[in-house]
Amino acid sequence: MGVEHRWDLEPGEAVALQKDLRKQIDVSVPLNLDDVELVAGVDVSVKNDISRAAVVVMSYPELATVETETAAIPTPFPYISGLLTFREGEVILEAWSKLQHKPDAVIFDGQGYAHPRRLGIATHMGLWLDVPTAGCGKTKLVGTIEGELPEEKGSSKPLTHRGEQVGYLLRTRTRVKPVYVSAGHLMTHEAARTLVLSCTTRYRLPEPIRAADRLAGQFLAK
Repeated sequence: MGVEHRWDLEPGEAVALQKDLRKQIDVSVPLNLDDVELVAGVDVSVKNDISRAAVVVMSYPELATVETETAAIPTPFPYISGLLTFREGEVILEAWSKLQHKPDAVIFDGQGYAHPRRLGIATHMGLWLDVPTAGCGKTKLVGTIEGELPEEKGSSKPLTHRGEQVGYLLRTRTRVKPVYVSAGHLMTHEAARTLVLSCTTRYRLPEPIRAADRLAGQFLAK
């Protein structure tokens, strides 16, 4: 494990912790995707104040499911924009602790470095787990792009915030709404973009996240 801390913080304390943890982020590692054999997707569903996490580990680049794990706990933190990890982190760690196959890279349904304090859920959990992570969000938290994004699959444009590149706007399917991709920890934004795109097949979201979303939803229904 990497960084560890208490989760039962007040919002102001959580923001202060994010600012402190920011010093430890590394998005300069040129992750070699040829070395990745297992990739995981992580998603959390919340209903009736119960949070349910799902982690799906797949072979890479084949994207065949190798292992799935779930966990559930009472939702410990209110929904506050920019503080998602304090709502979802604990239950993710519980599901993660059950894994028999540790992935070489992890894609989170949410932001990574593309965050006001550069500490989205993919970054925060990457620091905690000490594993290369990427964030893939359906909606923007911060950042702007220059010009129009071409309609073709694979098109991307840098996402910038306060004069710094924080990720990419990426088109994963032709003429389908793009996603916001950024490094979490221990990989570059370019590697995150390549990883997400290589894990995307017929749908907008990469397969590991789609599988985790389905599993979390099924678990939630039970």
